[in-house]
Amino acid sequence: MHVNSPLPLLIYILLDVLIAVACCLGNVLVIWAVWTCGALRQPTFCFIASLAVADFLVGSVAIPLAVLVENHMKTSFHGCLFMCCVLLMLQMTSVVLLLAIAIDRCLRVRIPLTYKSTVTKKRSWILVALCWFTAVVWGFIPMFGWHNYNAVDGPANENTTSFECSFLTVISTSYLVNFIFFSSLLPPLAIMTGLYCYIFLTTRRQLRANIGAAAESSTYYQKELRLAASLALVLVLFAVCWLPLFLMHSVRYYGHNIEVPSVAIDIGVLLSHANSAVNPIVYAFRIPKIKEACKKLWRRVCHEREQQSDQNNTQNNTDRNTNSITENTGTKNNKIKDSGIERCESRE
Repeated sequence: MHVNSPLPLLIYILLDVLIAVACCLGNVLVIWAVWTCGALRQPTFCFIASLAVADFLVGSVAIPLAVLVENHMKTSFHGCLFMCCVLLMLQMTSVVLLLAIAIDRCLRVRIPLTYKSTVTKKRSWILVALCWFTAVVWGFIPMFGWHNYNAVDGPANENTTSFECSFLTVISTSYLVNFIFFSSLLPPLAIMTGLYCYIFLTTRRQLRANIGAAAESSTYYQKELRLAASLALVLVLFAVCWLPLFLMHSVRYYGHNIEVPSVAIDIGVLLSHANSAVNPIVYAFRIPKIKEACKKLWRRVCHEREQQSDQNNTQNNTDRNTNSITENTGTKNNKIKDSGIERCESRE
């Protein structure tokens, strides 16, 4: 980010902080919902929970690091490079997990009879681990040499902490555009788009073929269609939030005479961060199991609030009664004292 006055910087940090809070709260809720409803026994929800963990890390780790990096934090070159690699790693984690989800849903439709024996819980978690490992390898490639060390006088700053950290200063634009965007982002997005198209066409064909047939088969494909539509919406939101930023970087890299405003880059960064905050909203409103778990949590919170309110009202009523009794007792004592004084005065 490039800012020339404090106000844009303050606005940028404020928006990023709000997005970070939304990321953390929303994805913690999703993880809790998946855990409590017992959905982790199903492969798809293993991937959804892992994606929620990645989105939570975006809010709790990536966004704070991004604020430090774009605020030109003083550090060493490789310290800055490491922080930037963490940002890339979490973004690549989302890509590979979304691809794993799409493949899982495709297998669910392609081989419905042997799906449970093929895609087991153990294999699902192994695939989740492979997704994270792949994302770590892709994201930390700059640490092994594909960076701007020599271009920014890196050797002179190697043993100092006076280097002004900035994402595009340490990360090679060729790595960001050619490897991350054209090689690691666009191909998976194209594959996922094709897989979801196949899922929608197959389920619709099966539903038309099962008209008047067994209700159980139709219900199965209807559920698959609804879940696939929800997960496809997550994919669409990912593309909408991330593609503008990478397209602007590509224009900057290849269009040497084209100037992309820094404000547009800042908005693209905020939009990419916001993607991790909108996913829980999709899960909560579109996926039945997570939606039901969230409703139960909401009812529990409301019930506890009602109980607390009733207890407070009862306590207040008790306090009022106690105060009333105390006041009445005091009034009676005063009256007795006054009558005693009057009798003494009459005797005198």
